[in-house]
Amino acid sequence: MGILTSIEPESVFTFFEEISQIPHGSGNVGAISDYLYHFAKERGLFCIQDTLKNIIIIKEAGPGYEEEAPYILQGHMDMVAVKEPGCDIDMAAEGLRLKVADGMIYAEGTSLGGDDGIGVAYCLALLDARDIAMPRLEVILTVDEETGMEGATGIDLSMLHGRRMINLDQEEEGIFITSCAGGARVDVVIPMEREQHETWTKDLCLMELKVTGLSGGHSGMEIHKGRGNANCLLGEVLRALAEHMPLRLVSMGGGVADNAIAREASAVLVLKDNEIAKLEAIVEEQDKRIRLSLQEKDPDVKVICTTLSGESGFYTGSCVKAALDCLAKLPNGVVAMSQDVEGLVETSLNLGVMALTEEGLRLQYAVRSSVDRAKEALCEQMTGIAKEAGAQVSVHGSYPGWAYQKESPLRDKMVRIYEKIYGHKPVLQAIHAGLECGILSSKIEGLDCVCVGPDLQDVHTAQEKMDIASVGRVWEYLLAVLIQKG
Repeated sequence: MGILTSIEPESVFTFFEEISQIPHGSGNVGAISDYLYHFAKERGLFCIQDTLKNIIIIKEAGPGYEEEAPYILQGHMDMVAVKEPGCDIDMAAEGLRLKVADGMIYAEGTSLGGDDGIGVAYCLALLDARDIAMPRLEVILTVDEETGMEGATGIDLSMLHGRRMINLDQEEEGIFITSCAGGARVDVVIPMEREQHETWTKDLCLMELKVTGLSGGHSGMEIHKGRGNANCLLGEVLRALAEHMPLRLVSMGGGVADNAIAREASAVLVLKDNEIAKLEAIVEEQDKRIRLSLQEKDPDVKVICTTLSGESGFYTGSCVKAALDCLAKLPNGVVAMSQDVEGLVETSLNLGVMALTEEGLRLQYAVRSSVDRAKEALCEQMTGIAKEAGAQVSVHGSYPGWAYQKESPLRDKMVRIYEKIYGHKPVLQAIHAGLECGILSSKIEGLDCVCVGPDLQDVHTAQEKMDIASVGRVWEYLLAVLIQKG
């Protein structure tokens, strides 16, 4: 008996729980894709699983709906897999530990994957429904949306008939997304050479420096909130240390995904015994500075240092300074606000992942903009800064934005039905986050899109929650839209 058994709508939550027991972080989608393929085959539905592991499932129209235009339903099967420090779950191999409290569903110690597991669950429940007649359903479930929309970019949709699509990747009930930003990934690798020492003298020790306690969040939906980025903050602390003492760097890294604001980052340093007191004083000073600057937006942030055991080679001198200088020069966060839509971010970037590897210091950014030229200009700016520092840089995974359509019969229908059910009109919104609608619209001429979904909180973090009642209301709303002819 599952944790979500008997929670209504039962079919939706049953499939969501099944999905949650299959590891499906971005880049680890083989098992969830196979599950979806077998789901379709067991029900005799047309299904394609492509080489990327994207899934397309088609359910023919029910009685009385044979002449109705098809609907495309779309979501993505991967999730941002993050966990709290100390959580013992291996998210690459184990399912989530679902919990229910105060009308919310969450996962113990990890992200929940409501983005976009609930969208997938809606699709499966609709495909599985045998007592509800509907038009032909064409379901697109893509891979690796969270890491660059590679699935949507590579998918073949030539077999589809539909020209109206409901994307189920929204996180706020009652807000219809009608356009979104485009984006790209930028990877920077700053070369570094490790010092080799044949002997480890008695006056040396290892010290871990950590920036922790940050809220993190989705780099599209929450970049405007001014939350701290642990990767950038760690760079600031290390630069402050380098001004007052030799910096011998063993390791440095933080973050889990380029589209998630980094909640935690750490570095390991080699110190002489007589340098420890100075480091602790500087760290305390930096901790106070950062706490003061983020007291409203990230009140739990802290900078801590801990002595470690062991010995190690390290990076030092000019290569460390060059890497930290380059990190400081590269922008992060909101670059420009929209001149057309009040309160909307136009252009931003997020340093989601930082890691010191054998190649050097690797920085992975998610770049977003609703203006293509602004996106390109920001990528060019980053490339110039990186090359000036002698770093390697690559821009990849570029995807188009989704432009607002002045005429949208699907949107008009969905607004009309929403107002009838809820008693008020939905909010129509452009967002800074990226959706697959722009890519898929480029593959299907004349595609009419609207994006909806239930209430989710703190997606891409271990504090993610999903509102049970909201899931139920959106389910009833989706049924009303699909059942109403025209």
